[in-house]
Amino acid sequence: MTTSAPPAVADLPRDPAAAPGLTARLDALDRITTAGAGRLDPALLDDAAVLLDRAGQRLRLSGEHTVVTLAGGTGSGKSSLFNAVCGLELSPTGMRRPMTSRAHACVWGLDGAGPLLDWLDVDKRHRYARASALDLQRADDSLQGLVLIDLPDHDSIQAMHRAEVDRFVSVADLLIWVVDPQKYADAALHRNYIVPFARHAGVTLIVLNQVDRLAADEVDECVADLRRLLEAEGLAKPRIVTTSAVTDEGVRGLREVLVDTVAARQVRGDRLAVDVNDIGERFAPYKGEAEPPTAVDVPHGDALKRALTDAAGAPAVAEAMESAYELRAADFINWPILSMAARLRSDPLRRMRLGRLREELRGAFTGPTGAQQGEVDTALLDVTDEVVADLPAAWARSVRAAARRNAADLPEELGEAMRDALPGFNQVPRWWWLVKTWQYFLVLVSVLGLAWIGLLVAYGVAHVAKAPSGWVGEAGLIPYVAVLVVCTLGMGWLTTATSRNLVALSSTKHGERMERHMRDRIATVTEQKVLEPISEELALYAAFRDDVDLVRGA
Repeated sequence: MTTSAPPAVADLPRDPAAAPGLTARLDALDRITTAGAGRLDPALLDDAAVLLDRAGQRLRLSGEHTVVTLAGGTGSGKSSLFNAVCGLELSPTGMRRPMTSRAHACVWGLDGAGPLLDWLDVDKRHRYARASALDLQRADDSLQGLVLIDLPDHDSIQAMHRAEVDRFVSVADLLIWVVDPQKYADAALHRNYIVPFARHAGVTLIVLNQVDRLAADEVDECVADLRRLLEAEGLAKPRIVTTSAVTDEGVRGLREVLVDTVAARQVRGDRLAVDVNDIGERFAPYKGEAEPPTAVDVPHGDALKRALTDAAGAPAVAEAMESAYELRAADFINWPILSMAARLRSDPLRRMRLGRLREELRGAFTGPTGAQQGEVDTALLDVTDEVVADLPAAWARSVRAAARRNAADLPEELGEAMRDALPGFNQVPRWWWLVKTWQYFLVLVSVLGLAWIGLLVAYGVAHVAKAPSGWVGEAGLIPYVAVLVVCTLGMGWLTTATSRNLVALSSTKHGERMERHMRDRIATVTEQKVLEPISEELALYAAFRDDVDLVRGA
């Protein structure tokens, strides 16, 4: 069953009569319930939510009234005892099963009790007001604030009657179990109520009724045996009162216990404190003993970043970028004459690489293929192994789930990070342009030199016409111009060779720089998508452990 969200308990009234720190413990339980959603046993979380809801409502209702229930089996005389304490015949009595079919409530002081009785769902026909002026003793004044409830038989053959008992037992401030000498060891009572509520010894009272049927020494023996039985079932230091509704023996003593209880006005908080203790103990197995880490340690975090970098293929991309860098540089530093000769040969692969390489690299990182999902999953599994080693199973699962929270989107995120790290394809170093300008200048000089030689041959050797100038008609200049041309060509070749060496060195640095940029961006993605969710989950677990200790009163 899934319960609705309980009301916040942070704004509950600080009742001076409540157990110390009760509101703070309820606040902690509220945080535990919120933190445990989707992580811990749903049934346990539902029980905690029910307790929070009940505690919130009870603390908002009258703190001037103490709810005391009289519960017992058929024939135990609880209704007769109820009437004896009230001093009026309010609840039907008899041996017929069942005799009391609905809860009856007697209230000392009705002011403010209405909402409380409505919450307890006591039928208005079975509500009775008691005032000291009616009869009996002035001592009744000290019972002001008592809400005494006579319950149906817990062993009734009617399921609705047993359900009524179960409901009131879970909300009463003080539980009074009425037993008789013949059936005080009734298995149904002990199995269904005494053992499950053994921790509630502080708000439980056992009344051995009908002691008028026993001799004095038999009463002592019966009480001793009942105490031994209760202690064996975990009810520490049980409080036992002997009464007889027939002779009124012990009724005054029971009334005095109720007077003390009402005067103290603390059983409401004590009951809730015990319930909070119980639910806290149920959360204890989820707490773990070892102090949890606050985050993934640096070595494992670095290992994860390296693994995701490899999964995304950053080293291979960096190597490809080195090749692209060298290939792109060739368009700028190569001797243009050789480049033009090379273009005479068809090289579609080179054209494709120059035109599409960067686009293909960028496109490769925009989808799931940007990183291998299997490698990503393995890396995520490895990074959490050390972190969850000492965590309880439920929290180990939640930390692993936090690490994988973005696993489906991680390959694309890594691809985006790598794509953003790639430089613009048209971004080239300035010295490439200087080399290219220089090379074309050398080409121009070579061409002019060859043209000069041609003119010298035409005018100075062949004498095709009268030379317009001695610079083109003197045949003796041919060797010098030829040397100039050869030197120019040599300078072009030497420039290309030197530039290629520089490009080779630069491409290595370029690849390393690209890989470093990709690693930095991948590290950022890893922190945001994996390591931070793990740290948040570990912080939630650490807060959970503190809250469990607070709820348990440790």
